[in-house]
Order: sequence, then structure tokens, then C-alpha cells
Amino acid sequence: MPSVSFASEQTEYSISNQPETTSWFISVCKSEQKNLSELTYIFCSDDYLLELNQKHLCHDYYTDVITFDYSDEKTVSGDVFISIDRVIDNAASVGVPVREELDRIMIHGLLHLLGYKDKSAEEKERMTHKEDFYLSSRVH
Repeated sequence: MPSVSFASEQTEYSISNQPETTSWFISVCKSEQKNLSELTYIFCSDDYLLELNQKHLCHDYYTDVITFDYSDEKTVSGDVFISIDRVIDNAASVGVPVREELDRIMIHGLLHLLGYKDKSAEEKERMTHKEDFYLSSRVH
């Protein structure tokens, strides 16, 4: 049975529609022909995510998401850390509601667990296309 959980570190942020969001993630995995096993989203502060970025990736900059992938060929499993501070700033800079930006970042993290990359321009374009596609399939 798929397990999706939501936690927070150094922030009080939480989402209200967890069952619907969980169903959305399960359907995305099925569309990608993978089974969702265990997925944890941890909403955190900029400082918390910066510390993870420095410790685990040797990057000394703020980011909106870091994904720790425990998946195998058929099963999706991982931890997705999301800076709520970055999500709020990103939403303001592109003029979208915070929850819409959060959904984009959550699906972005899930796409990484599904094997998508975003280092090259071509990979970024494919990732953005997948994000847009799956964002259009979510139930509000």
C-alpha cells in the first residue's frame, strides 16, 4: 500500500488536502508505470534546507527542493525537502498563488524520484513539460 506523509521542520506550514494530494501522486506514478511505495514531503525553512544542501550536496546556496531518492526500477520511494520560504518568494516573483507554486515544486521532486533530470536545457524543458502536464491533471 502506498504511503505518503507530510512533515515540517522549522516551519508551521502544512497542506489541508493531503488525501487528494496523495491520490494525485499515486496517479502520477501509475502514469509513469511505477508503483509508489513510500514518499515523505518535509516542508522546511530556507536555513534548514541550506544546511542540508551544504551537508549532503556540498552546495552553499538556497534552493527550493532537495530530493533523496531510495527508488528502484519499479518502485518510487524518497524524501522531498521543500523550502516554504523559497516557494513563497517564487510564487510572488511569478505571480501565482503559493499553493500553485508548492504543487509545482512537489511534482518536480516526485519527477526526480521517477528518474527525470534537469541539468541540461533539454532535460529542463522535458521536466517543465511533465510538470505542466501533471499539474493540469490534479484535482483541486
